[in-house]
Amino acid sequence: MKRSMAKFASGAGIVVLAFLAPNSLRAQTRAILSGTVKDSAGNVLPNAKVLIEDETTGQSTETQTNAAGVYTETDLAPADYTVSVSAEGFSPGIATVALSTSSEQGADLVLSAAPAQQQTPPSSLPPTPQPNPHLAPSSNANAPSLSDLGFSSTQTQGSAQQQALLNKRTHMLKVHQTLGLITAIPMAATLISGPQAKAKGKNGQPITEPTSANLDLHIALGGLTSGLYYTTAYYAIFAPKVSGVKPKGAIRLHRDLEWVHGPGMIATPILGIMAYKQENAGEKVHGIASAHAPVAYVTAIAYGVAIVAVSWPIHLKFWER
Repeated sequence: MKRSMAKFASGAGIVVLAFLAPNSLRAQTRAILSGTVKDSAGNVLPNAKVLIEDETTGQSTETQTNAAGVYTETDLAPADYTVSVSAEGFSPGIATVALSTSSEQGADLVLSAAPAQQQTPPSSLPPTPQPNPHLAPSSNANAPSLSDLGFSSTQTQGSAQQQALLNKRTHMLKVHQTLGLITAIPMAATLISGPQAKAKGKNGQPITEPTSANLDLHIALGGLTSGLYYTTAYYAIFAPKVSGVKPKGAIRLHRDLEWVHGPGMIATPILGIMAYKQENAGEKVHGIASAHAPVAYVTAIAYGVAIVAVSWPIHLKFWER
């Protein structure tokens, strides 16, 4: 009985060893490949696609980098491999590495930013359109460029993250400029309707009830102007800031005038409400409320100059002298 049990145990041991031996041998003949993928500025690139191809058999394994820009492949046979890495917005990178038995090799790659567009062969280029002398030149030629907004050439050629920041800032400042031009329309209409909203009786004396239609129109235009102004200011205030940017020329003048028309847009409606209450009570406008009109005009003039500084076609040549 004991001999039978011994034979059974020996047989079972042989079967287990036969099962484990290939796996053990296989584990000893596999190699590990890992590396880090970065851009030319030294920033890691997560989610980059990594293709590892055996140069002898042509078999390939695909993986990708993690949040730290690291990729790892743990089950490779010893051989010569070509490592190809690709990421959106970057030119592909290629490296070769030789893996030996039970070794761990590293293959780090640095990707450079892809060119803005591929060059088209001269034979396939479309004919250059000839300018029409009867058409006015496009206004885009006079639009402020990134250098006009205070950006240096090195700042416009940074990393992908920096470029995204610049794109967002440029977009918000363009919206700011467009809304600024639109805001000038109701602002001018508010100034024009201001004198007509004053309630006067005989001999220029104030009356109890102001002219309703003119006063309502003036108040509505003032409210529209304020709403558009604060929306316009939002896109300038919350546009992403870029360190090292120093405005110059017309852009600097535009920013300096904010210290005039900004407080003016706050003070004007407050003084207007005070003047309205005095007139509505049958009183002559007096005290600080009498400054409503002068403050409104100074605010409008400062705002108009700020708009012209960045919108008039000749502003760059004039202010940068």
